[in-house]
Amino acid sequence: MRNKKIINYVGVAFVALTYTACTVPTLIQKTEHKITATSYYNSPGPDSVNTANVAWKNYFTDPYLISLIDTAFKNNQELNITLQEIEIARNEVMARRGEYLPFVGYGGTAGVEKAARYTQIGASEANIEIKPDRETPEPLPNFGGGLYARWEVDIWHKLRNARKAAATRYLATIEGRNFMLTNLVAEIALSYYELRALDSQLNIVQQNIEIQNNALKIVRLEKESTRVTELAVRRFQAQVLNTQSLQYGIQQRIIETENKINFLLGRYPQPIPRDSGNFETLTPTIAHAGIPSQLLENRPDIKQAELQLEASKIDVQVAKANFYPSLGLSANVGLQAFNPIYLAKLPQSLFSTLVGDLAGPLINKNAITATYYNANAKQIQAIYNYEKTVLNAYIEVSNQVSNIDNLGKSFALKASEVEALNQSITISNNLFRSARADYMEVLLTQRDALESRFDLIETKMKQMNATVNIYRALGGGWN
Repeated sequence: MRNKKIINYVGVAFVALTYTACTVPTLIQKTEHKITATSYYNSPGPDSVNTANVAWKNYFTDPYLISLIDTAFKNNQELNITLQEIEIARNEVMARRGEYLPFVGYGGTAGVEKAARYTQIGASEANIEIKPDRETPEPLPNFGGGLYARWEVDIWHKLRNARKAAATRYLATIEGRNFMLTNLVAEIALSYYELRALDSQLNIVQQNIEIQNNALKIVRLEKESTRVTELAVRRFQAQVLNTQSLQYGIQQRIIETENKINFLLGRYPQPIPRDSGNFETLTPTIAHAGIPSQLLENRPDIKQAELQLEASKIDVQVAKANFYPSLGLSANVGLQAFNPIYLAKLPQSLFSTLVGDLAGPLINKNAITATYYNANAKQIQAIYNYEKTVLNAYIEVSNQVSNIDNLGKSFALKASEVEALNQSITISNNLFRSARADYMEVLLTQRDALESRFDLIETKMKQMNATVNIYRALGGGWN
């Protein structure tokens, strides 16, 4: 009766300890916001048409630009590094998959052992006869070989969840690659339009140098006829020199922009082929922003953040499973004998084992508790990162929608300003020849005209850049 009570107490204590071992700490929970605040951007109303669904080869029509982007997709080093990161993530999935499958191996042993005489093993071996009048050899050789297997039974889906988390991160690396493709397309297009804008500015400077040289000749003739002084000649000459110096700064920027494109293309410096047409007459591509909820499907960085968030949630489940006991099975089968000759004698040389073990944490769970809390903290961190990515995407599109509208209005005004100042140059020259205007009015008019044409080119470049930036912001360029 007393023994029965002791067994009951032991049983109750075991159940209590098991419950204590499986107790999981509570965590702070946070839910992410997956819906954007408004149903449309700064446009008058929602529009389901989305430019992000247009392939980049159809969005950009310049054949030189298309060729440059194609080359970058093949040679860009950063993109190739990302492709290897995808391969590493794929291999990680393979490794995690192998952890919850049975592992089978083979092995062999050869050795010698001498047990002390006054031990249980030594005393028993001394009295064993293999053959009449022959005891067990001393020291005892040992030869053997066979198969062994081990398997952790995934009761709590810890190993399967670890594989699922790795697979989710693999998908996230693919979205990271897509986001890099989007940025690569945009960077090349922006640099290409900057290069064409610089070509136009250089052409404007050279045209102005010719105009100013002609004006300088006229001023010199006027000086010879004593209508102006040497001061006017020197001021016109200084203006010509100032304009000539501008072309070298522009040429340096052209070289640097070409090399920037060459770097993105993964090649050494060389001239960049490009359209030589009038940059000012380029018509920006009309972009349709669609509705904000489409960003969740089109933006690779949002999908990457969402997959990373999903993986972090699975990591919490994996960390939680560490509080529960794990069940392992191991088995061995093979041949073993103290003499290789006896290995072929069956079944005497045959051995086999089958062992199951159940183990779990009981006291001092600080390490797994810290891992559990860290997994939860990383999950909350991933939620904030997801929300930040969605918010950033919405703001980028909203800014570019407004930017395109304002740049269109600005370009129209700048074009009118350039037209007015070009007419002013002709008027000021005629007035100067008839002595109805002084040389300073001519110089200031030429300077203002040059600056206004520069500003017009800058505005056109910003217009083209805005079409690129909204395409990137909407998530286009990777498909």
